[in-house]
Formats: sequence, structure tokens, C-alpha cells
Amino acid sequence: MRNRLIVVLLTGLSLSGCINIPSLFPAPGPLKEVHVEGTGTAKVLLIEVSGMISSQEKEGFVPAPSMLARIKEQLTRAAQDDSIKAVVLRINSPGGTVTASDIIHHELKAFKASKKIPIIASIMDLGTSGGYYIAAAADTVLAHPSSVTGSIGVIMLTINARGLLEKVGVEATAVTSGPRKDMGSPFRVMAPEERAIFQGLIDSFYQRFLTIVQEGRPLLQMEQIKKLADGRIYTGDQAKAVGLVDELGYLEDAIELAKKKAKLPEARVVTYQRPGEYSNNIYSKLLVPGPLAGFADLDIMALARGGTPQFMYIWMP
Repeated sequence: MRNRLIVVLLTGLSLSGCINIPSLFPAPGPLKEVHVEGTGTAKVLLIEVSGMISSQEKEGFVPAPSMLARIKEQLTRAAQDDSIKAVVLRINSPGGTVTASDIIHHELKAFKASKKIPIIASIMDLGTSGGYYIAAAADTVLAHPSSVTGSIGVIMLTINARGLLEKVGVEATAVTSGPRKDMGSPFRVMAPEERAIFQGLIDSFYQRFLTIVQEGRPLLQMEQIKKLADGRIYTGDQAKAVGLVDELGYLEDAIELAKKKAKLPEARVVTYQRPGEYSNNIYSKLLVPGPLAGFADLDIMALARGGTPQFMYIWMP
């Protein structure tokens, strides 16, 4: 409602000639290639994986594509450009939904199989859970010494509003076709049988996560991975010591490694952007500075909107 009122106000001001709406909110458009640094005809594509991993569009005055849609669009464009010789994933994410994380991982693997070019993952502040799941699609994973990664596992998010409703004198009633149709409802206590069903789903998603990690870390045995995958987080140094990342280094190191693997003596680093966005170096467009940057898009109420349980590959301290 507040956003609608603001839009109405801005529209009125625009019609009166007080402000120019298009200058405030650039119209969405197709991606455009932006040269960030470097020289040569070959290109290294820098793809940002920043914030919550989700298939839900970002709301606002100018709705933005979801991370899933944006990365798919970038990979599709890169697949059509023979000058793209390597990809660097700049990851700064606590994770996100199980399905969105899995689809992005799948799209990266399919792109790599088709294009046959190296993909390097560079973990910034955060590359946990779904963020690490996506990094596992890369040929090589770098982390900063101060990165936080790991948190391999699954969590189901739901809310229980029963106590609140009782306090305000509201009662919710569901008429269902079966006793499990409303399992996970925020309006009643979860039964032990229902918890067991949810646990079975979580165990299945967890097993898939372990398999993805093993595919990306072929030198690690499954038993080793299981010991590492109890949900704990690791610094970059710790992750390298246990084999979850390949090297320690900065984003510049990831770009140089991408050029080396692609056998490029020189290359231009490029990104894809929409109208109104701006980059003048390889660190531009990170959400916010600091160790909590990856949580900038995290909307707890959105995750639990409608009381629907959410299965997440996410680190939520």
C-alpha cells in the first residue's frame, strides 16, 4: 500500500512537471556488455552471484529479474559469444532455496559442457550453503582468507502463529481432503508423524547436496564430506585445509587463473548489465560492504509468507 501511494505521488509530480520519472527509474531493458578492465579480443565474463538465491523476482518501483532468471539470461548470451573464453563467478551469498540453487548449478554445468570453457568461483564475504552449492559447479574454487563458507546442509523454515492467534482471540480452521493436507500449517502444532515426513524430504535434499559436493570435490571421499557437512561454517583457510576450496586468493587471482586455464595471454574482463546499472571495476555492484553483505536481500517474512514451509540451502545464524 505504501509503495502504491508513493508511486501515485511521484506520478502526480511527474505530470505536473516537478520531476522526471524516467530519470529516477530507468526502464528495464536487455543486458548490455560492459568492459571492466583488460585488453585484447578474448573476454572473461564476470557473473555476480550476490544475495539470496531465489526464483522470485525482486519487488520495487522497477521490478528486477530473480537471480535465477538473471544468471540464465547471462549464460544464454555468453553461449552465443565466441569471444567469451572463461567465466568467473563472484559469489557473495548465504544461500537460498533448494530448487533455485540446484537449477543455477545445473545451468552452469550445462553451459560448461556446451561451451567447454573454464569456470572459476571466487567466494567473497559469504559462500555458504546454496552459495557453496553453486560454487561446486566451477572447475576451481577460490576463497579469501577471511571468507565464510561451508554450512553444507538443509533447513526447513516455517512459523507457528498458534500462540499469537490465541492471544488475540482468532481461530483458524482448515477443511482438508486428508489428515496430512495441511501439514506444516502455521496455525497448529506439527504432529510427530508430520515431522518425520518433513525429515524424510530434508534427508533427500541433503543427500543430493552431498552428491553435488562429491562431484565438485572428487578428491574427497563421501565419508569425509559427511563429516564436514554437519552445517558448520569455515573460514577460507579452514576450507582449504579440509579440501572444500582449492586455493586462497582474491578476485584478481581468480581472473588471472581463468585466463591461465583458458590459455589467454591477455583478455578483457566484461560483465552484463541493465540500463541504470554501473560498474567501473571488478568489485562494483556488491550489495553492501562488510561480512553481512550477502544477507542484504534476505526477507524473513517473505520466506515464511503465507506460512508455507520453505526448504533452504542457507546459513541462518
